[in-house]
Amino acid sequence: MALLKIVRHPDPVLKKVAAPVTDFDAGLRRLAEDMAETMYAAPGVGLAAPQVGVSKRLIVLDCSPKDEKQLVVAVNPKIVFGEGESCEEEGCLSVPSYYAKVERKARVQVQYQDLEGVEHLVEVEGLWSTCFQHEIDHLDGILFVDRLSPLKKSIFRKKYKKILEQLEEQL
Repeated sequence: MALLKIVRHPDPVLKKVAAPVTDFDAGLRRLAEDMAETMYAAPGVGLAAPQVGVSKRLIVLDCSPKDEKQLVVAVNPKIVFGEGESCEEEGCLSVPSYYAKVERKARVQVQYQDLEGVEHLVEVEGLWSTCFQHEIDHLDGILFVDRLSPLKKSIFRKKYKKILEQLEEQL
């Protein structure tokens, strides 16, 4: 396994719609393993393939307590049903050091395939719901900051410019 480089906004790969996965092979399993290792090391609770520069419909998530790993690898995930409202603070490994409240569905049903291509349907709520929606957005070229109001987007742009400058100074 290897740690992968997480790309940062405004990298163009983050704005592309990711391609469906059609080959359930050793390369896909290796990418999923490397993504999981990268997510845990970051540390984060979710990571989408575009965030590591790979435009494929693959996400890894683990929203369980730190002492209980419950890794979910979802290939070609899609939300098939959502209900209720939630507005929780989110952050993103590709948008470092910035957090904002985002409106999402409180509960969602997600259909996906595992690494063998077997179909699954899960219903989740709470952090799992937020995380699935956030990571599936990445597969559609959407960042959590794209869901902010125009005023909050303007504030984000100013703050993020300073954040990137500070990160560059640290290198």
